[in-house]
Order: sequence, then C-alpha cells, then structure tokens
Amino acid sequence: MNSASLSAAKQQLRSLVRSNLAHVTPESIASQSRNVFDRLKSLKPFEEAERISIFLSMPSGEIQTDAIVRHALAVGKQVFIPYLHKSPFAPGEGPPRVMDMVRLRDLEDYESLQPDKWGIPSIDPATVNERQRILGGSDPASADSSSTLDLILMPGVAFDIDPETGLLRRLGHGKGFYDFFIERYRKKTKPPGHPDARPVLLYGLGLAEQFLTPDSGTSVPVGPHDKSLHGVVLGNGQVKGPSDSST
Repeated sequence: MNSASLSAAKQQLRSLVRSNLAHVTPESIASQSRNVFDRLKSLKPFEEAERISIFLSMPSGEIQTDAIVRHALAVGKQVFIPYLHKSPFAPGEGPPRVMDMVRLRDLEDYESLQPDKWGIPSIDPATVNERQRILGGSDPASADSSSTLDLILMPGVAFDIDPETGLLRRLGHGKGFYDFFIERYRKKTKPPGHPDARPVLLYGLGLAEQFLTPDSGTSVPVGPHDKSLHGVVLGNGQVKGPSDSST
C-alpha cells in the first residue's frame, strides 16, 4: 500500500470509529474508565514502573485518565505527561511540532493545569524550562541523558491484532506525535553500539468499542513508522497483548 492509500485508509477508519464512539454514553465511558483503572492498578508492568508517561484525556470520546494520574502520584511514581512544542529540527528533517514528556511535580501541580482548546489539561509553557524533560524540549542539548521511562500509556482511535504477525496495532489521531517521540526516545536511550537496555513498554488504553475484532470487517492499517504495542487495557477489563485474543 502506497503512502497516499495508507493515509486514506487510516482516515476512513478514524471516521468510522469516531462515528461509532459518538453513540457511547458518558456513563459508559465513566464506567469503562473505572474498569481500566482497576485493571491497570494490578497489572505487573504498571505496578513495577517507577517512571511512567500518561496521556491526559479529552473531555469525551476516550478513556479518562484522571484517576490513573492521581493514583500514580499517590504511590510515589514519577509521572510525565505529553507536551507539544516547536520542532528543533531544520525544515524537512522533521514535523513542525513534536512531542516531549515533562514531569508533574505533585498532585497540586497536576490540579493546577489549565485546559487547552481541546479541553485537555496542559502544561503552562512558561514552566517547561523548570521541569524535568525526557527529550529536552525545544533544545535537545538540555535533555537529561538519565531521563528514561519504564512505561508509556498511550491513547488511540483504534486497536487490533494483526492476524498474520500477531502484533498489536494502534491507530493514532493522525499527527504522528507518539510514533516520532518513541523513535527519538529509542535513539536517545540506545545509540548505535550501545548495549541493549530494557525497552520502554508501550500500552494503549481504550474503550471496548475501540478494539477491532476479526469479525468487525475492518482492521488497523499500518506503515513502516507505526509502532506496535506491548499491550492494551480495555474498558471491559480485558488486557490484550501480541498474538493474544484472550483476557
């Protein structure tokens, strides 16, 4: 599939899933979010992670992560959240905006975040230079080489398992922020010639309606830059992994 066809297929699936999600009630989203939180708390990758990245939710249409953030801070985990900024790369070498992960100081800091135009609680740009960052914000030289993550909890529009490879696939919102961040992160933490280190674990969080089963009649299209996941925690309490269709 060429890039134009791949892009069109992704956009078509996004439209289909978003149309289906429009019928999911706020009560169902709240219930499914509680299920994800309860399941995640006892999930070994989350329990063992000391430094985690968590997306902050839009007001509707996806799993709500507020309880997860509060719990992670309460049990002493270092919590990092996404921050979008101007690209440090020359034109043509990368997208105009890229994502970094910046650390929340504490619960009070989290509660002070203000919603952006999409209603997502967001870091005040004026405070970014005072915070620990994974990749160094707009200046890569400012990154702390010891800044690593154990677990990234990611949003998505749709998820499925490739029937041929068994890989767990994710369809994002179309900007490529996570895929590009993960690529840069991997290069930073494992430069050429560096011994293999424990990779950061990638887990999606999704509503049950966002997981595509083989009988759904559709599947997640992916390209060479799309990253597969280690797992996805769903609103029905199931945890899916590569080559896994069970709970």
